[in-house]
Amino acid sequence: MSRFTTTFNTLYFFGILIIGSLMLVQCSDSTTAPGDNRSSTGTLTVSITDAPFPIELITEANVTIDKIELRQLQEDSTDEGNPFTVVSEDVQTINLLDLRNGVTSTLADIEIQSGFYNLVRLYVADASISVADTAAGDTTTHEVKVPSGAQTGIKIFVDPAIEVAGGLSAELLLDFNLSESFIVKGDSNTPAGINGFNFKPVIRAVNQSNAGRMEGFVTAEGDSAIANAEVRAMQDSTIATTFSDSTGFYSLIGLDEGAYNLQASTADFDTTTVENIDVTAGNVNTVDIRLTQ
Repeated sequence: MSRFTTTFNTLYFFGILIIGSLMLVQCSDSTTAPGDNRSSTGTLTVSITDAPFPIELITEANVTIDKIELRQLQEDSTDEGNPFTVVSEDVQTINLLDLRNGVTSTLADIEIQSGFYNLVRLYVADASISVADTAAGDTTTHEVKVPSGAQTGIKIFVDPAIEVAGGLSAELLLDFNLSESFIVKGDSNTPAGINGFNFKPVIRAVNQSNAGRMEGFVTAEGDSAIANAEVRAMQDSTIATTFSDSTGFYSLIGLDEGAYNLQASTADFDTTTVENIDVTAGNVNTVDIRLTQ
């Protein structure tokens, strides 16, 4: 065998070996990269709504939110060790009375790391209630003390945890129960009798992707509309509350799938209950309620 032939065979062998090695590297990369979603992100919208105040004297209920954080669940980690993601640091002042009967306000719309999130920290810098005295023609604003909400954030657990999937959108609704959050000090029947308010925020977090709603009209005999009737969606306890508007319309949003009893009540009428309303994700249940005396 000639020296040229030997050299050619040797080069040929090493060439095949190098090409094979490159193919193995490429195959290895191709089997892991497409399935690796650890760096993927999804879009999360955080909205707020309100279960309104029953006192007609209240003209404004303002909260100023200056930061929102979400805690991400991770494997092999305790809740305390899981990281928080800042989803908004915009200073936003919201009149909660504007958010009733299905109206929401967007607090954040952000692309974040995909995964499961089970805790919100809502930082409330200020809160106030305005009370109108129609007889005197003026309004009194009561500033309220925010208990630790400005420093450590108000903790709102998300159960079950909301999933933000890569390339998809999710919406987290914060349902602010105004009537339970602002506690009247004094006599609520007259403006002069109100001495102020205690602020003890009651907020529930709902995954809107898995939620439905109930809405309809509250009427009396002759189909006359009943305004300011309290309407409650109930299971073992009250889940959501609202009050009918001047046309009798009500809307309860952010209801997890399941069976509910719907109850409506107001002064001078008997309480009416509609039982076993099946709520499913993404659907609207239209339920009109007739009150009798």
